[in-house]
Amino acid sequence: MGISDRVLRYLGSTRNIVGSVLALLGLAAHFLGLAGAFWPVVVAALYGVGALLAPPDRVRLTISHAEVETAGLRADLDALLRRIDRRFPADVHTAVDALAEVIRGVLGRAEQLASSPDQLHVVSQTIRSYLPASLEAYANLPRGYALTRRADRERSAHEELLAQLALLDTQLRRVSDAIHRGDEQALRDQGRFLRDRFGGSDLDLD
Repeated sequence: MGISDRVLRYLGSTRNIVGSVLALLGLAAHFLGLAGAFWPVVVAALYGVGALLAPPDRVRLTISHAEVETAGLRADLDALLRRIDRRFPADVHTAVDALAEVIRGVLGRAEQLASSPDQLHVVSQTIRSYLPASLEAYANLPRGYALTRRADRERSAHEELLAQLALLDTQLRRVSDAIHRGDEQALRDQGRFLRDRFGGSDLDLD
């Protein structure tokens, strides 16, 4: 680890945060006329006390199964997006990019996603099966054929691909909504706990 990395880790550490808070209290005491002429020493001493007495940050070396799974899915999604080339029209690129944005948001909630096997299955299959299968079938058609609507079909291959992308987008947004509802429920549960323990709260979602 480089020096800059170590510095950044320390700046975000519990020791630095506690020391900085105490140092700010010392600075406030100076402005209130309580620290005297030796206020720089008082501020530095308070910082040192806070940094020394603060508990060390917990070391976390284990990687959860959820993080492993979502990391693999994210890598597969990025690899798929890199393979989408000029054979696809601009509106297809736009639809795929929008779908990928929803998927990335879902993958960012690794633990919540892993706690629901059905939702995880939908996301996994979308990345590794549904989406690539739709794109591959379209890419193997001649461009002119894909854009032409046949008399015996309701829509062209191009329109069919966009419809499939819309279906996937709708399903993934349902997964995203379900995850966010879980987050909201956790916030509500925390609110009920705090109200029971400390009384009312201005942040009331009920």
